Amino acid sequence: MFVGLVSELPRPASALHLLFFLLTVWDCLFTVSAEFVGEQFSASHVLVHCIPRPEISTGHSIYLNKARLASVRPHQPSMRLLSSLSFLLVVRETYASWLDFGIPPSSETVDVRVFNVANGTVVNAANTLISPILPGRESIAVPIFAFLVEHKRSRFMFDLGFRTDPLNFAPSVASLFTTGVIQLEEPFKGITELLQDGGIPLDSIDAVIWSHSHFDHIGDMSKFPNTTELIIGSETDTQTFPDFPNATLQTSDLAGRQVTKIDFAAANLTFSGLKAIDYFGDGSFYLLNTPGHLPGHMTALARVTPTSFIGLGGDTFHHVGEARPRPSVSEELPLSCASFRGGKDVHIDRLFLQLLAVSDQPNSFYADPVTSQVSLEKIATFDADPDIWVLVAHDMSLRDVIPYYPAYSERLESEQFEGEDSVELC
Repeated sequence: MFVGLVSELPRPASALHLLFFLLTVWDCLFTVSAEFVGEQFSASHVLVHCIPRPEISTGHSIYLNKARLASVRPHQPSMRLLSSLSFLLVVRETYASWLDFGIPPSSETVDVRVFNVANGTVVNAANTLISPILPGRESIAVPIFAFLVEHKRSRFMFDLGFRTDPLNFAPSVASLFTTGVIQLEEPFKGITELLQDGGIPLDSIDAVIWSHSHFDHIGDMSKFPNTTELIIGSETDTQTFPDFPNATLQTSDLAGRQVTKIDFAAANLTFSGLKAIDYFGDGSFYLLNTPGHLPGHMTALARVTPTSFIGLGGDTFHHVGEARPRPSVSEELPLSCASFRGGKDVHIDRLFLQLLAVSDQPNSFYADPVTSQVSLEKIATFDADPDIWVLVAHDMSLRDVIPYYPAYSERLESEQFEGEDSVELC
């Protein structure tokens, strides 16, 4: 039996893998397993135990914190320590490099700065965004982020957040506020006021890119001068109220300015299965086709140093549990020792399954949940890369730690979590 067991262990492709190989044999011989939330797991030290916070209100108790991996309670710490450390090293080694995604090298970069335009709650309707919803977790609190991107020859916004007078949205949108489905913390300043307060004239904004045309991303375009170009995905529905009574856009959102549609059919780049367009032609900023949430949904990849990126994820996901734990490392670690010694058969893949999925309910904010999930899986590969920091528009786990304007965002380093318990992220 032992010979058969060893034959199924991962072949040591490097000294690091050899270390893991030998220590895994040690683990299997002594049948060491760890307990996590009432279940037995192999290598469960990569999981972080969190206590759900009511204001974030999803109720899920497992979360993989990229900034800080934490150990859980092993039955025999002295026997588990070395194999745990080796596993962490191997897991770290299995992350893809940004070069593996097909991203060309470049020395050109952009600066990214973040605004928290507003904070709100989707009341008794979390199932319109994520699934599954546990009893008592029917509401979900979300921040509304907007992003200022500065290139050496251009300054533009990626998403705008809410307008300050939501009752002046198109009627089909305003009803979400009058019925109390969406509640905002008031008062708040719109992005145009935040920019001006920060010393950035509106006429210096060359363009606004909408990740998509949902109301919490489009702001109030009428407050920008007509010299500001609007960039949208080619599939975006540009019907406007009042010509179309059920439209979510208004004439003022589009009128009097150049509106440019990004056509990904002409894209000659593909990153992690996503069609990409080099916006400036110098490798500093890419637009990515991430369909599903809404027709025309786009995301972006901003190179903030020659070897690191910020992914602007739009509404690819609304809760980090949809993208994390990170994608499977089963090709590197195919063995579950517990299955050989009478323990619960938990293959290592189970440690890396996403905790949540996009909503597929009839009232979902996702126009095409199946396609959305495909886009999410591809963005999750970026999120798992240590050189790419994915920022979605409503990431509650980052609201209180993210560096806001005027700070420049490159990466949220682990030091910024000092003093913050892991419960902050659940």
